Amino acid sequence: MPTFNYDPSIGSFKAWLLNMTRWRIIGQFRKRLPVAASTKRTATVDDVPDPNTPDLEALREAEWESNLLHAALDNLRRTIDPQRYQIFEFYVNKGWPPEKVASRFGVSLDQVYQIKHRVTEALRAEVERLEKEMT
Repeated sequence: MPTFNYDPSIGSFKAWLLNMTRWRIIGQFRKRLPVAASTKRTATVDDVPDPNTPDLEALREAEWESNLLHAALDNLRRTIDPQRYQIFEFYVNKGWPPEKVASRFGVSLDQVYQIKHRVTEALRAEVERLEKEMT
């Protein structure tokens, strides 16, 4: 994005990105619309939105949250003890039972639960920090 200059007084990066995406999609639809079709009248049934059409706003929001979570995880991975991150990764992301994680890493079951709680709290704080940074 070599031409992008962020100015918080104008608006958030998230809003700018949404508008740029929306404008590009509308531009593509306009290019594909035949000239004759744009002037002809359509039946009312054609004006009803198709329920099978994906909700672009919901898709964009889900993608935004997923990217935000991955960025927060990457930042967190660099700041916490590698063994603690691995315990969290195996227990939460890979879905291992806590007993298996405890025996694999040689820690108590209570430590697995405590590490999960602390890393989850740190992750929540990092997501909030990134959200504030982007708005």
